[in-house]
Amino acid sequence: MTRTGAVASAAALTFALAACSPSNEQPTESAESTSTATAGTEETSTVTIAGNLQGAGASSQESAMDAWRAEFQNANAEVTVGYDPVGSGGGIEQFLSGAVPFAGSDGLLDASEYEQAVQQCDGDGGAYHLPMYISPVAVIFNIDGVDSLNLDAATIAGIFDGTVTTWDDEAIASQNEGVELPSSTITVVHRSDSSGTSENFTDYLEQASDGAWPYEASKEFPETSAQRVGADGTSAVVDNVTTTANSIGYADASRAGSLGTVAIKVGDEYVPFSPEAAANIVSASPLSAEANGENDLAYEIDRTTTDSSAYPLTLVSYHIVCSQYDDETERTLVTEFEKFVASEAGQQASATAAGSAPLTAELSAQITAILDGIAANA
Repeated sequence: MTRTGAVASAAALTFALAACSPSNEQPTESAESTSTATAGTEETSTVTIAGNLQGAGASSQESAMDAWRAEFQNANAEVTVGYDPVGSGGGIEQFLSGAVPFAGSDGLLDASEYEQAVQQCDGDGGAYHLPMYISPVAVIFNIDGVDSLNLDAATIAGIFDGTVTTWDDEAIASQNEGVELPSSTITVVHRSDSSGTSENFTDYLEQASDGAWPYEASKEFPETSAQRVGADGTSAVVDNVTTTANSIGYADASRAGSLGTVAIKVGDEYVPFSPEAAANIVSASPLSAEANGENDLAYEIDRTTTDSSAYPLTLVSYHIVCSQYDDETERTLVTEFEKFVASEAGQQASATAAGSAPLTAELSAQITAILDGIAANA
């Protein structure tokens, strides 16, 4: 399926960005409905669009995507948006094959995937990462009568690697005085699919555990010696932890629900997850040295910070888009949806639905300018 065919067919869609631009004010041949987006609080333009937009990728964004999709479709009666939460790896695979015009991913393209994007996207510009969803990753657990625990990165690494196997292990008990911990064996629940959430989680363990995590960051959870269960997608991880006594897992914090959660050690303090702490770690992190030029907003998150106002186990979930599309209708559908996602209204929708940290006004405006520069061949 070509990328144009994916846009013209109904299905699943994903990510977004800031406000509509004057360059898009002329309707396309298929234009029938009106879209208005905002950057910060300023309305920048109105464009007329119609068609079907399809995306696929990170399941962490599912709640936010439902909110973005509903609001964008309410404002654009002739547009259908769909999104298939197959996981970051699956979304990237579909994007690089031309099956969808954008992908959602909690992880970054690697060098070979950047090269594939140059071949798949029209022109020589390849693909860009646009940060749309900033959210803490929660370490979730199910221990009867326990709602929260304090753990440092080395202990979390030991649990997920299988060197810490029971809840009353001294490594856990010493950080949780007064908490009644069972002697039960810990069951680790991890993602079995290719997952950007796994990549962020393992990147945190690799960077912050002082060598206790012997694996490289990866979308695929490694073959550790822990008693463990693999689950396909965020919902399945949460369901397995919910139904398995004395289990532990990791998931986008918006899906933690009533499960117990971990406050992770940052510097000398234990920091619970929050949107504000997640936003702080992104603000303090540089762009990746491997980024595809100044329009590729791929962040290198600093997991080793000692600033207790920051939560280093944070994912930045991206919408990966082409720097150029093969026709104007396709370009307009992608960029107008993404502008809405990045807008103040779009970010408030995801904050309400999923507890995410809204983009700053400056980042939203930067994303909008990048989207305005995306071209079409015809």
